[in-house]
Amino acid sequence: MKNNLAKLSSLVLLAGLLSLYACEKFLPNEPEENEVLDGPMEGLSYAQTRLFLEGDEAFSEVFTPEKGLGAYFVTSSCFSCHSGDGKGHPSTTLTRFGRWENGQFDPLTHLGGGQLQNRAIAGFEAEVIPSEANGIAKFTPPAVTGLGLLAAVTDATLLDVADPDDMDGNGISGRVNYIEPPDFFSPLEWNIPDEEGRYIGRFGKKAAAIDLLHQTVNAYNQDMGITSDFDMNDPINYAVSSQQTDLIPDPEISAATGQSVVFYLRTLKAPIPRDESDANVQLGKQLFMDIDCGKCHIPTLKTGISDITVLSEVEFHPYTDLLLHNMGEELNDNYTEGLAEAAEWRTPPLWGLGLSPDAQGGEFFLMHDGRATSIEEAILLHGGEASNSRTYYQELSTSDKEALISFLKSL
Repeated sequence: MKNNLAKLSSLVLLAGLLSLYACEKFLPNEPEENEVLDGPMEGLSYAQTRLFLEGDEAFSEVFTPEKGLGAYFVTSSCFSCHSGDGKGHPSTTLTRFGRWENGQFDPLTHLGGGQLQNRAIAGFEAEVIPSEANGIAKFTPPAVTGLGLLAAVTDATLLDVADPDDMDGNGISGRVNYIEPPDFFSPLEWNIPDEEGRYIGRFGKKAAAIDLLHQTVNAYNQDMGITSDFDMNDPINYAVSSQQTDLIPDPEISAATGQSVVFYLRTLKAPIPRDESDANVQLGKQLFMDIDCGKCHIPTLKTGISDITVLSEVEFHPYTDLLLHNMGEELNDNYTEGLAEAAEWRTPPLWGLGLSPDAQGGEFFLMHDGRATSIEEAILLHGGEASNSRTYYQELSTSDKEALISFLKSL
């Protein structure tokens, strides 16, 4: 009897092992580090890793009306606009509006501008664009990886790269955007204000957010209708009332929660290139510089001294200068922020470009509003200061064009 039970136990164990092996054959392999955008930077301490995870949890939180969502909003979580920390989809694209009159731009804040809250919780009416608006732009949410490195580049570096008067005569005249700082902004040693007390913006399509706290507070408030210790004012639908009508006591998130999200964004890893040794990718990298794409999409920047060691004095490769450039009338939405002209857009980082479809439903949605559905289409939409580079691209052979796009997809 004992012998039979032992045999039976062995058979059950063997069957279990075979079943596990069979299941493992059908489980997907864990992706390589360079195939995903999310994850912390290497070198964080134990305490910093805990802070990163706290921020990750807050970034993923889904708000409901009971938690303070709305009453007017665009989306219900940070993660819904930045799936896998990647780019947003047309379904999560933001709408900004304002009015040009006599050469001056009015963001129409008294009418709910500059951002449309196109959704509302039950019992409330979503905003619509007011008839007064004559400048309207769509903003597709960007990827959020590597932002801590971009945030740690000093103002002096950006001013050194800028050439607003095109003094070198190369047709490229990138310039910084100066922004009125919010009350909660605390300048670092290296922040350099202009004579009117404005500070250099570096985040957002028009470089209208000075730092990651500025960007995060605005996103909570304007995208989700969530108040914080930094901004206690709920969005208002002025077509209905000029009074705040949110039902939840303010603030709806604490300063600690906001700062944990900022720490998460600061310590997300930078996108890791792929296929760097591939001959076609190497050729494409050289062509990228040959046709002057690298004059705006600068391959390498360096951070200043940071309170986070892994961000301090680091050389990195984002392919951006973080400056405003005139991109031509085709990309002029008659809308602006700060001192940017309507046709000026901040150079977006190209790192992680090849992974964009992973967060965008398997397709590319590029440029500030997602209108380009391929890398080539995005290149061909470059006008203004980038017109020469577009022409140079058009003159490349088919094989060279493929090499250039292979390089861009490898970033």
